Amino acid sequence: MEARMPDPVAGPITEKSDHPRTEGDPQEDGDTPRRVVLADPRSYCAGVERAIEIVERLLRDRPGPIYVRKQIVHNSHVVADLESRGAEFVDELDEVPTGSTVVFSAHGVSPAVRAAAEQRRLEVVDATCPLVTKVHAEARRFTARGDTVVLIGHADHEEVEGTLGEAPETTVLVETPQDVARLEVADPEKVSYLTQTTLAVDETREVIEALRARFPALRGPGSEDICYATTNRQDAVAAVAQEADVVLVVGSANSSNSVRLTELAQRLGTPAHLVDSARDIDPDWVVGARTVAVTAGASAPPWLVEEVIDALADLGPAIVSEHSVATEDVLFALPREVREV
Repeated sequence: MEARMPDPVAGPITEKSDHPRTEGDPQEDGDTPRRVVLADPRSYCAGVERAIEIVERLLRDRPGPIYVRKQIVHNSHVVADLESRGAEFVDELDEVPTGSTVVFSAHGVSPAVRAAAEQRRLEVVDATCPLVTKVHAEARRFTARGDTVVLIGHADHEEVEGTLGEAPETTVLVETPQDVARLEVADPEKVSYLTQTTLAVDETREVIEALRARFPALRGPGSEDICYATTNRQDAVAAVAQEADVVLVVGSANSSNSVRLTELAQRLGTPAHLVDSARDIDPDWVVGARTVAVTAGASAPPWLVEEVIDALADLGPAIVSEHSVATEDVLFALPREVREV
């Protein structure tokens, strides 16, 4: 992995010359164009790009069918596109014929799922994001030293289910400081914490502080589990939300990081809406809005953002600019099975 993740700096807004939009009807207060500010970074992260490329290469280079357990990433348009090209998505491995190729999604799986795949003699290609794999390794390490592992995350999320499966007898899930207050552990001196990679940074910090207050000997990972892409996108939306009248977040409803972006803007006092595509935009949301901020979750394709920009231009004259807070150049290597093909 090659990574450079500088501290976010709220840079100046720069107008994008490739996106000036002036078409559409004049707005209510005259012909002054609406400002559309794009948060940067936005859209795909390295883990999502890697997972999608894995499936695309398998579809291209191997005879079908190629099965994928769960959604490869949490975006309905990505899944529909891969389905149209021959991928078959299943909820559980018993839907996959013995001996077939199956891809594990970017969110990771539990050891029990891996064992089931081996029992069914499935050829597994693992698209788990390396940053999720890191959390799994930490769970095993903390458990091996005898700790109770407190996992901060959202129940029923596939990433959480996979991490919990590493040590279900000694791992407990919390979501809020209130959960921490009710927590009972075998030994208060031997408690560690991990986090889901796509959480809201500010809310997670509150839970960690509650854990430290309750268990002073608390230990955590060597580096934050919330991934760089989640943090950067939250920093970017926080920057643009402060100057916007409304924020549009492009992403599917089951995308945790997209939902967190929407909630963050709302906590900052700016109306915000999660849209799966441009078709979900309610024109009433932008009536009278002089500045509309647009971002996208890490699993949302960039072309969906382009469609949202076009839709906003159809609602009135618009000038598009970008507000960048970080530069991302993270790359994750493809798994050996795909590289060899």
